[in-house]
Amino acid sequence: QAQLVESGGGLVQAGESLRLSCEASGRTFRSFSMYTIGWFRQPPEKEREFVAGINWSGDSTAYADSVKGRFTISRDNAKNTVYLQMNSLNTEDTAVYYCAATWGVQRTVTVRESAYDYWGQGTQVTVSS
Repeated sequence: QAQLVESGGGLVQAGESLRLSCEASGRTFRSFSMYTIGWFRQPPEKEREFVAGINWSGDSTAYADSVKGRFTISRDNAKNTVYLQMNSLNTEDTAVYYCAATWGVQRTVTVRESAYDYWGQGTQVTVSS
């Protein structure tokens, strides 16, 4: 009924870039444009944390301080897809990256993990020094 699939992860060297994609499918996401999408990550042996989010219309975004200026989130509602462009990667960006969705047309992007109802399986990003 509702599926989020992340792709684009991999192994890169410090300073390089990756673009992650999160594609939504299923009956629930027929109204994909009504969902706020967030990216979260879980580094090894650490808790999952908010990375970036974009509201339903794409006119409001939010970023963790650790990625501001390096990561950019965007969405293409025609393709039911949200992207996370990650530049200047460093070893601290190594983690499993998850996308998540929460329904709502509010302008602000919530950073609370508990607010998101649907989650993908994650994609591994490994940055070597």
